[in-house]
Amino acid sequence: MKVCLLSDSHDNRRLLEHAVADAKARGAEAVLHCGDVVAPTTLRVLRKFELPVHVIHGNNTGDLYAMSRLALEPDSVIRYHGQDAVVHLAGRALFLVHYPHYAAALALTGDFDVVCCGHDHKASVRAVDNVKGGVTHLLNPGTVGGVGARPTYILIDLAELAFEIREVPVEPGEACNMPPVTVHG
Repeated sequence: MKVCLLSDSHDNRRLLEHAVADAKARGAEAVLHCGDVVAPTTLRVLRKFELPVHVIHGNNTGDLYAMSRLALEPDSVIRYHGQDAVVHLAGRALFLVHYPHYAAALALTGDFDVVCCGHDHKASVRAVDNVKGGVTHLLNPGTVGGVGARPTYILIDLAELAFEIREVPVEPGEACNMPPVTVHG
């Protein structure tokens, strides 16, 4: 199963839409958003993709009541989890939190296959040796909204535990200048 991991959209509907369109074209079956959506209505552009969207809030929370209402609408693809989330997909345990320092600490526990964060707008993939003697993958997709950095997301292959940092195409179908960075677990 492939998953689109993104964060820090900061109300940029156009780039959010382009990222998910690109990820879906590459086989993504779900979307994980690590916070700083800001206005919940930003997520409405994702309805047409008919993929489940798991979202948490970040430090730019916007209207949390409206976020919970959006998730409760009939036929909503949005699953709003609050400040953090444990999501199980394809036999893998994933943890979502906005802040990198919390994510780094949770990766050390060994309770999750993948820990995802955002906040600093710096895309990264790191293998963390955990206290259980295994490896947890710590992922930060950067900023899909392109705030202070190129807009990026991570395409996760849960079967292979492979991760590609991908630049968001500015226009649908557009080739990106940045080659994807692929890391295998």
